Amino acid sequence: MAANSAYLSHPFKTSVISSSLAIAMGLSLAPQAMADDSELANIERLEVHGQQTENRNTLGSAENLLKGQGVDFSEAGGVSALPILNGMMGDRIKVLVDGADITASCANQMNPPLSYISANQVTTAEVIAGVSPVSAGGDNIAGVIKVSSLNSKFGESDSIKWNSGDISTGYRSVSDTLLLGTNATVASKNISLSYQGAYEDANSYKDGNGDKVIDTLYRAQNHALTAAWRDETQQVAIKLTHQNIPFQGFANQYMDMTDNKSYGALARYQLKLDDDGEFSAQFNWHGVKHEMGFFTQEKTGKMPMNTEGDDYSYQLHWRLPMGDDSTLLVGQEFYSYHLDDVWPAVPGTMMAPNDYININDGERRRAAVYGEWQQDLSPSWWLSAGVRFEYVTTNTGEVQAYSDMPMMGMPNMDAAAAQAFNEMDRERNDDLIDATLLARYQLSANQQLEFGLARKNRAPNLYERYSWGRGTMATTMIGWYGDGNGYVGNPDLKPETAHTLSAAYKYNGDSWQVSTTAWYTAVTDYIDAEVIGSFNRTSSADGKRNILQFTNLDANLYGARFNALYQFAETSTGKWQVLGKVNVTRGERDEGNEPLYQIKPLQTELALQHQLGNWENSLSWQWVATKDRVDDRRLENETDSYSLLNLNSSMKWQDLTVTFAVNNLFDSYYELPLGGVSVAEFKADNTNGFNQIAGAGRSFELSASYAF
Repeated sequence: MAANSAYLSHPFKTSVISSSLAIAMGLSLAPQAMADDSELANIERLEVHGQQTENRNTLGSAENLLKGQGVDFSEAGGVSALPILNGMMGDRIKVLVDGADITASCANQMNPPLSYISANQVTTAEVIAGVSPVSAGGDNIAGVIKVSSLNSKFGESDSIKWNSGDISTGYRSVSDTLLLGTNATVASKNISLSYQGAYEDANSYKDGNGDKVIDTLYRAQNHALTAAWRDETQQVAIKLTHQNIPFQGFANQYMDMTDNKSYGALARYQLKLDDDGEFSAQFNWHGVKHEMGFFTQEKTGKMPMNTEGDDYSYQLHWRLPMGDDSTLLVGQEFYSYHLDDVWPAVPGTMMAPNDYININDGERRRAAVYGEWQQDLSPSWWLSAGVRFEYVTTNTGEVQAYSDMPMMGMPNMDAAAAQAFNEMDRERNDDLIDATLLARYQLSANQQLEFGLARKNRAPNLYERYSWGRGTMATTMIGWYGDGNGYVGNPDLKPETAHTLSAAYKYNGDSWQVSTTAWYTAVTDYIDAEVIGSFNRTSSADGKRNILQFTNLDANLYGARFNALYQFAETSTGKWQVLGKVNVTRGERDEGNEPLYQIKPLQTELALQHQLGNWENSLSWQWVATKDRVDDRRLENETDSYSLLNLNSSMKWQDLTVTFAVNNLFDSYYELPLGGVSVAEFKADNTNGFNQIAGAGRSFELSASYAF
């Protein structure tokens, strides 16, 4: 266990010690063409160096870095896709950006946490699915994704001098996308100052038939300034961030993003204690002003929606060695989120004379404490056990509908719903208790078994509890599922409680590296939806959609993953490897074994990888099975099986790296199993009903990065 002990003692890495037990997914054998043996031995912890050319995904959204690590995504805007782990998406996954918890301040989750950081800003990314240790984060049942850009570089001089920098640019033909990125650092022995920036501009992409997938255009930019100071025992860092997204199309939503401006600040203090102990404290603020409406002729309309959200939090963490083979992690955390969601009146329409107040002074607060014990039981056994308690309270103020009067001679459902909502006691309090047990057994020098058992909890978000509207228009503004349906909140929702069991086997030999994983999760009070009505804006049965109310029920999710990497030759022509992956996930409700929404079908990948010096190549074939297990409540579409062939080549010459890729080489047409329906197409022509969103056609992609 010497290697494990060394990792446990690495400064300021204690929160990810158990990331090697990401066994609920087996995030192993990442498609990094020529990772060395040491990297593959710890493949669960993906480390990305944004200023290094071995990272081929230095531009674009952060999801590009995570897809190769087994993270699926529910399609949304170009930079706002929602991650999926173990068949669960959205708030069921705790996404931490530089250790800060950022809440999606939108009824459609158009600004999820990963949308606030670009790929070239990411220095490390960690994915822990299912059985995540309590020190990694709470208020989740699917796992934790941690991305960080805060990695201050220091120099060797007493005076501040140039340290490092790079500039990158890229182009994608399928969407006429321009990407830019830059990083720059000046530093001394004790002071570091850095800037990170990214810009992306894209038109709507085309599918394999050459047709435009309308309303998929977007533009985004991110900026970050970091200042850090250190001495021999402590370090202080302050980071300021800003994002501006002037527009972003959402083909599977009724609205688009017309503006998203955010500002953030964090301060982090780290201190080395006696006996190799550590203390860290972090304080965070993130504020966003978010607007929805319509900005393109590809999806027209007239209806503004304005949202303002603020996240405040702090985290206090201690790592305390308890002898040579034992470590205690303890922490105390507090999170406070405030939300206002108002839809301004539109004079001369039915959306008047009042502003529609959807969430008024909404609050969600979490106070948490945890303790986690880690022990090397023997040279072969390592064990971790932890308990976390969180107290969550939510509340919101009174609301109002657009009008209190009858609508065209019909009862005003929203006015009645607002009155009932205002008369109720809206404060809710939840107690969350997480417990995890993680074990690793070293069978031999190159074989390892991992086991995990966890009880995890998640409390409902503000929209799940407090979305009160009952009319068709109001309900269709709620929901992040991309299904075209309408949603109603439920103030009496209970927290979700998940019990997860997972096991994995890993082999790391000279030529072969293999990982196989199986996991099972039983969720009590899973937050799903029940049909309470329907609507149809057309004369065709294909135009029907449902109105659903969030409800608790029991569900089961399970799956398996197999990865293998085989190096079959190393000659004068280079190093040759074959990578294979198989991934299957199932999810169903207890009652009637009905399929859950948006569960990806069987997926496989086979890749031929080659490296000759600084020249790297990859030819990969992906196959996705037919999706025929669909959620009837949400009127989910079936999708046909498909396969894609992708080609990638990268060459580094001194400080310049150039990458050329062709994705979907044969320009195949396919529909995205997790893409949802195209509301934009339906609004343009409703005679064909709600069709599944098509994937991107053939794309020629070129990027270049220069380090200086």
